[in-house]
Amino acid sequence: MTRKGRADRRLDLIAAAHRAIIRHGTDGVHLNHVAEEAGLTSGAVLYHYPNLGELLVDAHHAGMERFYEQRLKRISGLRDPAEKLVVTIRSGLPHGPDDPDVRLLNELGGAAARNRMYALLLTTLYDRQVSMYQSVLETGSALGTFTLAGDSLVIARNLVALEDAYGYRITARHPVIGPQEAAELILAYARTATGNPLKTSH
Repeated sequence: MTRKGRADRRLDLIAAAHRAIIRHGTDGVHLNHVAEEAGLTSGAVLYHYPNLGELLVDAHHAGMERFYEQRLKRISGLRDPAEKLVVTIRSGLPHGPDDPDVRLLNELGGAAARNRMYALLLTTLYDRQVSMYQSVLETGSALGTFTLAGDSLVIARNLVALEDAYGYRITARHPVIGPQEAAELILAYARTATGNPLKTSH
């Protein structure tokens, strides 16, 4: 098997583990569940990932990329801090109640109290998202686009906390809070915190 082939197989297994975690829960997923999702034998899974725990951690990490690495790439080409902030807020929310990446994060959050590695993953993701928001806020302040109502770190932490809270409401199928409504609620806080109208095209 070529190196590329093996790397591709590991990516397939990470995706299979992602699906298995959502189906069975972080604490309930077993090797055979991953193998079933991947269409392989348990032995074939172990060939590529001798340690199931390592595979599950990789699956969780891959699910988190959307909320930091991909968001960072998305806003890197934007010059207007106000536009950057709006895009960052909107891209941090679930697409809907069945969003697989957010359901994975919810599973991870439930297991974090019992698993130090999962707790570390979530803490790292939170801190990275805070730093991402803080960078946008401080750039906007330096350019005169924002007049911050308080410390940039406090505002950034509140923004991440709000997207986490409203993200949970969306996946919990709150009857009147969907992705659009949640974004507007977070933007309402961001407008007050930045002194900017943060106009959107929606």
